Amino acid sequence: MWAAVPLQAQEAAPAAAQEEEKEATTLAGIVVTAQKREEALQDVPISVTALPEQLLKDTGVRDVKDLQVLVPGLTVTSTQSEALTTARIRGIGTVGDNAGLESSVGIVIDGVYRPRNGVGFGDLGELERIEVLKGPQGTVFGKNTSAGVINVITRRPDYNTYVEGELTVGNYNALGAAGAFNTALGDNSAFRVYAAKRKRDGFNEVRTGAGPRQETEDGNQNFHTLRGQLLLEPTDNVDINVIADFTSREENCCVGVTTVRGATANIVNALSPDEGVALVADPFARIAYNNRSTEQDIKDKGISAEVNWITPWFNGATLTSITAQREWQSINGLDFDYSSADILYRNPTEDDAFTKFEQFSQEFRLTGATDSVDWMVGAFYADEDLTRNEAYRIGSAYEPYLSVALLSIVNPALGQSPTAARFLSEATGLPFGTVFAGLGANDRYKQNAKSTALFTNNTWHATDALDLTLGLRYTIENKELESRYSNPNGSPGCSRMLQPTVGQQRIAAALLARGVPAAALPAVIPQIIGFGCLPWANPLHNGRATNQEREEKEWSGTVKAAYRWNEQVMTYFSAARGYKAGGFNLDRVQSNTGLSSGTSGILPVADTSFEGEFVDSFELGAKTTWLGGNLLLNGTLFHQTYDDFQLNSFLGTSFVVRSIPEVVSQGIDTEIQWQASEGLLLQGGLMYADTTYGDERPGGDFIAPTGALYKLPGNRVSFAPEWSGSASATYEWDFASDLRGRFNIGAKYMSEYNTGSDLDVEKVQEAFTVVNARFAIEARDRRWAVELWSQNLFDEEYVQVGFDAPLQNVSPVPGNPFNSYNAFLGAPRTYGVTFRVNY
Repeated sequence: MWAAVPLQAQEAAPAAAQEEEKEATTLAGIVVTAQKREEALQDVPISVTALPEQLLKDTGVRDVKDLQVLVPGLTVTSTQSEALTTARIRGIGTVGDNAGLESSVGIVIDGVYRPRNGVGFGDLGELERIEVLKGPQGTVFGKNTSAGVINVITRRPDYNTYVEGELTVGNYNALGAAGAFNTALGDNSAFRVYAAKRKRDGFNEVRTGAGPRQETEDGNQNFHTLRGQLLLEPTDNVDINVIADFTSREENCCVGVTTVRGATANIVNALSPDEGVALVADPFARIAYNNRSTEQDIKDKGISAEVNWITPWFNGATLTSITAQREWQSINGLDFDYSSADILYRNPTEDDAFTKFEQFSQEFRLTGATDSVDWMVGAFYADEDLTRNEAYRIGSAYEPYLSVALLSIVNPALGQSPTAARFLSEATGLPFGTVFAGLGANDRYKQNAKSTALFTNNTWHATDALDLTLGLRYTIENKELESRYSNPNGSPGCSRMLQPTVGQQRIAAALLARGVPAAALPAVIPQIIGFGCLPWANPLHNGRATNQEREEKEWSGTVKAAYRWNEQVMTYFSAARGYKAGGFNLDRVQSNTGLSSGTSGILPVADTSFEGEFVDSFELGAKTTWLGGNLLLNGTLFHQTYDDFQLNSFLGTSFVVRSIPEVVSQGIDTEIQWQASEGLLLQGGLMYADTTYGDERPGGDFIAPTGALYKLPGNRVSFAPEWSGSASATYEWDFASDLRGRFNIGAKYMSEYNTGSDLDVEKVQEAFTVVNARFAIEARDRRWAVELWSQNLFDEEYVQVGFDAPLQNVSPVPGNPFNSYNAFLGAPRTYGVTFRVNY
């Protein structure tokens, strides 16, 4: 949709050269590399949105999460940590809370695939452009993706010497500084370095109760990044670009706020020295309750080398090699109950909450052309090591909370008893305060994944008007997971409950003493045991060690036909088979049968694997050019059918991937770009997407009324608005003798959609619109600029993700009075001023 428009590009080049380029270029000359070769946007038979540097600046895009305001059909959300960020296109994506789940939408930065969406979200630095490719990709990019690719291209070194600087001041005490230096190193090499430091106070106030948390705000920003590039061009036929980068983030993120408050609030508040949670749900007061730390420490670093050699072979074919070594790690604390009562938490330490990716990747491509064929063959290899340490620490309020909550479920009046908090002590025969204590679960996961692929993408110019494209890919995926489970505290409560006969006798006696009828015990006792043996407190996991392996060998590919009717109109049809690898759940999984297909239960599941995801995609598109190249009108009809769609769902106690037999996404994607005058550029797009689950119910979780996912079959997929649209207007004008003004306003609209993977009605986000604006005054030679800006100008209130309040949601049946719900909110209005210099 938005394109890399040279008219708006701000390059570090003499002003006269920029003016000459402006006069010589129309929108019809927009160039993209969606097929790994430079082509006019209007000639590429792919639904692609290309966003230029100036538009990215005008709309405040610093990371991929900011990008969604520019692209209809793109949503980007984060949950427990900024590391857990997920992109979705046309309603299709993956929840990021399971590190073992690969991304449906791939992130590629300067040719290097990032192993998960969250790994690719940070300060992107100096952007040349971003291309968003919609639909399955795999025959032109190194790694398979089933829903699309966000391809980020940063600015490379050049042979001029200049310095660029930026200083930003904003509300929430925001302060940011960034700078770049570029210079030539002799006649055949150049160097570029970029550095940035940004800080900001948090968006949310935090009530900490008795602590030990001291920080009273959350959602702050504190990071720095450094990026260096060395360009070598030893001959006219060879160029080598080496990139090294490092980013560090030490912040507090992310608290959830109350959206629906059920009866469990009274229990939580009774266990906190002050209000434990909000009794009345007012999420946009931005007051959260956490007595434990949400510190996050994210480190991302890597080095890559891209070599392009115009060979003497095959009529001057270009051989490209991209070699990369990257390392990413995240440590983040979590107050699991999102309250100021001390119930369940993780410390922000490597032992408790640590995720690390180490990835080596190598890609080769040989690209060439004859008079009638543009061809490319390539190979891709990635070796990825994933380490995850996951612990659950049980606080002093866990036992009394669970005791009162369980009795309240049996009979609300029982929860009011003065001795209710001691129910589990009596039911197990353990001293009060020792039924659950200390470090509950302490698990270790190590996964190795190797991906090897051969791919080709070739276009035959059958006639002057007709192009036929064939792309093919063969992929081999090998994964091995070692899991080690332990319960250092021995899980005394659950251990007692599981004692043959004796355990149930204790529970029965404690219930009978409180007046529960004997006839009700057969139904109530399993419920008590189920809550007493939640995954982190279940000794059946203690000492378990599993080793799982899987190998997948799959074909994928695409066929396209494009016909240019005349200089103004090109139409195309494409059919594609996409694929995303299967994997393993990196969490404690348990069920009533010990199989992943079972319903709620306490038996550990040894086989935590899930199948690969496949998509059959069809598109019928038109790209049209009018007004001498100054008006582009494009549209695409699409139909995508996903088999074994990988749904990562939070089931109240753990994240578990379920394979959904079928998901269908179909609709129309339209866009317009109009250079209305020399200074006015209008851009917009509208997408209609009907994205729904199939009617099949593959397991107990999908059976009403108690299955956690029973609402899915036949209904709209979460994060899949029926309508989404974007619009942007940029106006530039000259005034005085040497000044220029520029104004940009952009908006993103999304119709109503559900933000929960289980489609609870309490998680619906109503339709909303976010508006960004920026006004700049700058020197005509680009030497300096002052910009006033605002993100979310009208302070639109919206939810990123809604979720069951952990341990406070006891039934999937709508309207249960005990159920409470929380949410991670979208960012509020921010505003400020940015100063830029360029010498």
